[in-house]
Amino acid sequence: MRLLEASSMDIAARKLRDFYDHQPGAAIVQEEFGFFTESWKRQGHIGDRTDLHALFGLDRRAVHGAANLGWCEAALCPAFEEGVLEDRGDYELVRDFAGRTLLCFKGRRSGFMPEYLDHPIKDEASLDAFAFRLDPDSPERYIGLEARCTDLLRHAEEGDWIQQRVIGGYMYLRSLIGPERLLFTFYDDPALIHRCMELWLNLADKVTARWQERICFDEVFLAEDICYNGGCLISPDMMKEFLFPYYQQLLENIKRRRGSGKRPLVVQVDTDGNCLPVIDLYREQIGMNYMSPFEAASGCDVVAVRKKYPDLLIRGGFDKRILAAGKEAIRQEVERVMPFMVREGGYIPSCDHGVPDEVAFDDYLYYRELMREY
Repeated sequence: MRLLEASSMDIAARKLRDFYDHQPGAAIVQEEFGFFTESWKRQGHIGDRTDLHALFGLDRRAVHGAANLGWCEAALCPAFEEGVLEDRGDYELVRDFAGRTLLCFKGRRSGFMPEYLDHPIKDEASLDAFAFRLDPDSPERYIGLEARCTDLLRHAEEGDWIQQRVIGGYMYLRSLIGPERLLFTFYDDPALIHRCMELWLNLADKVTARWQERICFDEVFLAEDICYNGGCLISPDMMKEFLFPYYQQLLENIKRRRGSGKRPLVVQVDTDGNCLPVIDLYREQIGMNYMSPFEAASGCDVVAVRKKYPDLLIRGGFDKRILAAGKEAIRQEVERVMPFMVREGGYIPSCDHGVPDEVAFDDYLYYRELMREY
């Protein structure tokens, strides 16, 4: 594959490459994590079909995903059949595609946090019955593979970035076992955890190998969510026992299949909460060189992180609470963060999650106007 010269790439690809190359002073990628837009719609500022990218001057997305290896839930094939199990008046008991039993507001499953009542994995027997859903050789996993790889090769030649997302081990285990039961299972049944992770590795390794026969990954993105506002949810020793050996093997295999003469593989870890206690751990254990989304409400200050880790790629970290505090607060925060971060390079500003519903439309427009100066 022959990559376009930088001068022939469009602006989105050039800006993204400058980010990954950690170019000091380069123009930033203009992007946003997402939006909660109900208030803006009620107030008549936007409609259901409004192109928010165009409205806010955001850049074309120049990162393209490869295989489906999960996000917040394991990549099941086949998934569970979804359906309502019981009508409870204002609520309904639901089974979702990941095999979990949820209690939801009736008719409002999206945008609201359900109550998780049950998860599919409880012991070896339940894992035996579940394991076929993690079969890497299922033909359904590869429907459309050739056409997708043709598209990805074209994007790569134009200077865009190829990213392979993989559900991280902690998020994966949580989707199988449940957030509370999982914490006990690390102690009570470590063999079950290891067997789950062996299935994770087998799936991720064999699927990525099939795709790597056709394309080259620039980046592996681990959707981890292993932190809360007080730090990591399990100890570093547990991470070293139950997670990192599997990550290390997967990344070693992906790197070997990439061959020589390519730019180094980028390894991104995405986790909510206060990620500061685990940055060094992930860097040392799996070579993480990119992290997101740096939740400001949990004490993550991207300026402080940049000063401590000058070579770490950073995305996120703009305090969404400040967007709701008015134009003057927005201006002050932009002036505190952006001149330094742009001067250092390797930063994509964004809220750590969706722009909240209480942010005034005019204030968000003002924020985007300020960001376009960088």
